[in-house]
Amino acid sequence: MLKISDIQSKDIVNLADGRLLGHISDLDINLENGTVDALIIGGGRMMNLFNREQEIIIPWKNVVKIGSDVILVRYHSSGNVSIDAEDEDN
Repeated sequence: MLKISDIQSKDIVNLADGRLLGHISDLDINLENGTVDALIIGGGRMMNLFNREQEIIIPWKNVVKIGSDVILVRYHSSGNVSIDAEDEDN
């Protein structure tokens, strides 16, 4: 079992380009079935035009691995996520 306090300090790294996206600021939880739908990353190194942190939303299906120090995800900065061919079949 993972606690939110355990994963909030982990770096979120994008497998697509190896870039550090930031840290988890929130979770999107489906209250109907009790599952995590997405990780919400609060800015990190990405800033918008008004110099505020930009939220990055990573669907749970794009979380590849949760390690001891890092969480690996699939994310494209255009907002589109990459999906493996085998994921499309499901």
